[in-house]
Amino acid sequence: MRTDALEPAKLDSPNLKVADVGGGTGFCTQGVVKTVSASNVTLVDQSPHQLEKARTKPDLQGVTVMEGDAEDLPLPTDGFDRYVSAGSIEYWPEPQRGICEAYRVTKPGGLACLIGPVHPTFWLSRLFADAWMLFPTEDEYMQWFQDAGFEDVKIKRIGPKWYRGVRRHGLIMGCSVTGHKRKAGASPLNLGPKAEESGARRGNPLTFPLRLLLGSLAGFYYFLLPVYMWIKNLIWPKSLPGF
Repeated sequence: MRTDALEPAKLDSPNLKVADVGGGTGFCTQGVVKTVSASNVTLVDQSPHQLEKARTKPDLQGVTVMEGDAEDLPLPTDGFDRYVSAGSIEYWPEPQRGICEAYRVTKPGGLACLIGPVHPTFWLSRLFADAWMLFPTEDEYMQWFQDAGFEDVKIKRIGPKWYRGVRRHGLIMGCSVTGHKRKAGASPLNLGPKAEESGARRGNPLTFPLRLLLGSLAGFYYFLLPVYMWIKNLIWPKSLPGF
């Protein structure tokens, strides 16, 4: 799935400068360095613990690893031929701001590729998706890219071959969205300064444990769902419609 998801990014030269944003432990970055020189790749993530794991991987030696926020990147404007982000947008407080940052750091003529989950259509999957984390719709992905200033915006659905029903159940890593940057500089969409949280949130003391419980149930559901889909693929006739 990683190779399939990165295919639209056109990582077709070892000389490309690539930013992998929200790269965590470097799983996506390992796919990038299969075709791009490690010295040309920059891995950015907010978690120092995740980044420490990335630094230990032999195939990522030479990659520039730095701590940073996807919505306020410590990267130069027009600095990269390719921007890649996989499995990160679902945790962004302001997805539009993160995609505007993708536009800013990409060079004119460059390409941004964002890989993330798709909002499910099945009612139970949709319920748990909304309780767990952000599952954007395909239309939202397209609109965010277009509003940020990207052109030729395209979307590719992805998922393992045995997973029949990607849109129905919202498989994580459900789509790969790409857009080209034509003009130099920051995004034409001006969102203003990033909002900062002021102090701890106060409210009903039961809110946090209830959200934790619901989120845990949702995570468990999305753990069981691929198992169910894999078994279903083995026994459900391919001549019949999926469910």
